[in-house]
Amino acid sequence: MPRKRAEPRAELRIVPGGRRLSATCAGIRVVAAGADDAPFPVDAVALEEDTWMVLSTRTDKLVSTEHPVRVMTRAWEARPQKTGTVVVKPGRPARLLAVVHDLDKEPSWTEEWVEQALSALLRAAAERGYESLELPLLGTRHGDLPPRRFIEMLGRTLPRAFTESQGPPLLRRIWLKREGEPDTQLLDALAPPS
Repeated sequence: MPRKRAEPRAELRIVPGGRRLSATCAGIRVVAAGADDAPFPVDAVALEEDTWMVLSTRTDKLVSTEHPVRVMTRAWEARPQKTGTVVVKPGRPARLLAVVHDLDKEPSWTEEWVEQALSALLRAAAERGYESLELPLLGTRHGDLPPRRFIEMLGRTLPRAFTESQGPPLLRRIWLKREGEPDTQLLDALAPPS
């Protein structure tokens, strides 16, 4: 009986790159992934916000059972938030509103406000014992901060954020939620040049 000739086998290879990028900074795993590619569940979601809390407001029709006079009174008494701060909205996941825009100014953001809000976000996460955080590239969606510049700020801010805390932070993972095509060298800016 003739021997059957073996079919050629296809080799599987890992292709460099991909949809997710990962790096470690100050003992925290930072994963850059798209909005549709959550690398892990998160305890808190950070959102880019303005002083009047307009940017994160839902755009669908709001129905209120509250009396219109109370709604109008609350709107009349509203005061703007300070730039560079964070407003925490409890829930699962919690919402951390990073105030990096003042829509009365042009441009509406500054690098200083973004870096201050980033520090405040990390402090809020540490104070509340969050282990994971979803973080957009602040200042890049509603402003024109270059993504690499934001990553440099994150690389400077992460080590400083936990130096004053008691013991190691519980925060272990950050999902950098990015839009568009992946930049394979985006996370290189996390580590300062040596």
